[in-house]
Amino acid sequence: MIGSLRKKFIFVSAASILLVFAGIFSLFAVSTLTQLERTLDTLTDAVASNGGQFPEFEPSERSPLAEWLAYPDVITEETQFSTRFFVVWLDGTQQIERVNMDAVASIARTEIADYAHKAAAEGQSRGWVAAYRYRSVPAEDGTMLVFVNGSMQRNMTFRQLVTAFLILSGSAVLILFLTVFFSRRAVRPIEQGYEKQKQFITDASHELKTPLTLILSNLDIVEEECGKNEWLDDIRSEGERMRLLIHKMVELSRMDEGALPAVCADFDCSAAVSDTVSEFQPLAAARGLSLEAEIEAGLTCRGEEALVRRLTAILLDNAVKYCDPDGAIRVRLYHRHHPVLLVENTCAQVDALELDRLFDRFYRADKARTFSGSFGIGLSIAQSIASQYHRGIRAYKREGTIGFRVDLK
Repeated sequence: MIGSLRKKFIFVSAASILLVFAGIFSLFAVSTLTQLERTLDTLTDAVASNGGQFPEFEPSERSPLAEWLAYPDVITEETQFSTRFFVVWLDGTQQIERVNMDAVASIARTEIADYAHKAAAEGQSRGWVAAYRYRSVPAEDGTMLVFVNGSMQRNMTFRQLVTAFLILSGSAVLILFLTVFFSRRAVRPIEQGYEKQKQFITDASHELKTPLTLILSNLDIVEEECGKNEWLDDIRSEGERMRLLIHKMVELSRMDEGALPAVCADFDCSAAVSDTVSEFQPLAAARGLSLEAEIEAGLTCRGEEALVRRLTAILLDNAVKYCDPDGAIRVRLYHRHHPVLLVENTCAQVDALELDRLFDRFYRADKARTFSGSFGIGLSIAQSIASQYHRGIRAYKREGTIGFRVDLK
């Protein structure tokens, strides 16, 4: 149980770390790419507003915040010499009228024509063609397209993103490693408390057995000398009830300790469930309940057959005890990637049941705690059996019916 708790803690921590780091990286990537496009858009706007030529630099006052953060302006004295761009003018039929390629030398006229036609075909005012950011503005009898080379900026941006990804990935791995390393220490107080609790239950159960055995033995002597009466019958009834409770507490404690024999073998699951249902048929009939079974033949599963029979018996016993008068119990066993067992019974008060508490120890839906032959431990034992062999069990409800599903993996 503690091992499972530790694994869940590690899983939740890892999922949280990955989610947070993925969010940080996504935010950083969106912010960086947006800044890249805004920087290049500023350059294309400057050229477009100056008739296809880079404007002369005119210094402007920076804001106090920009000065304090030492953020340089996009356009400086050197920007016109470091910016590679070309301008294409198209007529009304999207044919090239003229080209200004004075500020670029690494591209041929054929490529310029190709880029211009691609940008015109997109019909957008801004966009990307290869490594060029373009701006389309209306001109006399046509369109002016300004292309600014953003290859260097894009390379720097992508390098920043790769660096950020590597840093965040390495940090996530390191944090996950530390989480795994320190998780054992984190759950150690819980583990110690849990071990003490289990040891207390085991010791208390053994200590109670001796006086209980003496009480029942002395009760036999008293009955032989004085004869039976209702008071002695009550004492015996409560004594037997206490003996049964002690037995179940010890059994549950052993399951928690993992003391079940790890017997793993293939067995006929269909036959095991069918036999257990047959054993409960007379009990259900005696209480006026109908018990129907729909069991797919030939299903096998791997594990310990006795425990699967016990698990089925607990669910059927629970269904018989809490089924409505003249109600119905239905058992299904079918295959869906693995055998699945369903046990359902009619229950008029199903909406009032707290499904998340049904597997709690000593929990009973009867708030008055009236004893009905159940201590509220059976479903806890069923859950322990299921978890012992890595099977899942859950409760569900629908109108007038409560059921339990067990995945026999």
